[in-house]
Amino acid sequence: MDAFSGWKYVVKQLGFIILIALLCLIFLGIGLVVGYGIIGDGENVWAILSPNKWSSILAQFTGK
Repeated sequence: MDAFSGWKYVVKQLGFIILIALLCLIFLGIGLVVGYGIIGDGENVWAILSPNKWSSILAQFTGK
């Protein structure tokens, strides 16, 4: 096994980790949209993905 095949293995594993992380983010977004927009109060389903909504949510938890 030469040094190049070792790097190929590392790059392959890193690509796999990045793919899994991206899939996790996509499913998190889908879960937020379904939970907030469809199961929750039913207003704009995409509102949960806006920075303004997150700042108001964090303000409720931090008291600011």
